[in-house]
Amino acid sequence: MANTRSAKKMVRKIARRTEVNKARRSRVRTYVRKVEEAIASGDKSAAQEALKAAQPELMRAAGKGVMHKNTSSRKVSRLSKRVGAMA
Repeated sequence: MANTRSAKKMVRKIARRTEVNKARRSRVRTYVRKVEEAIASGDKSAAQEALKAAQPELMRAAGKGVMHKNTSSRKVSRLSKRVGAMA
């Protein structure tokens, strides 16, 4: 357990940051899931709209440090490739 005042403060800060990051990660997963559901249903226009909403969310997560920049870029790329491949 933290003993010094600064260590106790860091514990509080880390706990707050963890909550925020958890919420952001959950939000990203929700947007990605919406795109995947639209792809599974076969509705190309809905998939494109969902991708358009998910893309800024993924890049925002990368900007905030929730995930690595390359990870979010890879996810956007793979999702857009799947949406583009739809009939």
